[in-house]
Amino acid sequence: MSAACIFCKIIKGDIPSFKLFESDKVFAFLDIQPLSKGHALVIPKYHGAKLTDIPDDHLSELLPVAKKIAQAVGATDFNILQNNGRIAHQVVDHVHFHMIPKPNETEGLGIHWPTQETDMDKLKALFEEIKAKM
Repeated sequence: MSAACIFCKIIKGDIPSFKLFESDKVFAFLDIQPLSKGHALVIPKYHGAKLTDIPDDHLSELLPVAKKIAQAVGATDFNILQNNGRIAHQVVDHVHFHMIPKPNETEGLGIHWPTQETDMDKLKALFEEIKAKM
């Protein structure tokens, strides 16, 4: 836990939240600045700024909890979002997954997806480089 982290303070109960779920490793609560009705955050209790900072055994419950919340909200269309770093739109330096219902075209998450043309030879070289490190 980090004494300065707002999410660690929520986990400890120092800051109130609308808690939806809690286990030994996971805490989930409603977002107080939602993009749509039912927008929730699912966070590991282990403090780490980026996904790569969190041990694997603290990640295993996160998506199942996000799934349960989506089902409880009744969301048929929704986004699961997790940002890492400022230029990737991360504001709070504690790993968190957003479960954002998308009930219509105007509510929920809006996404711009700027695809790029692919050079298959360069893509193959990148594939080989990444695969060798896996």
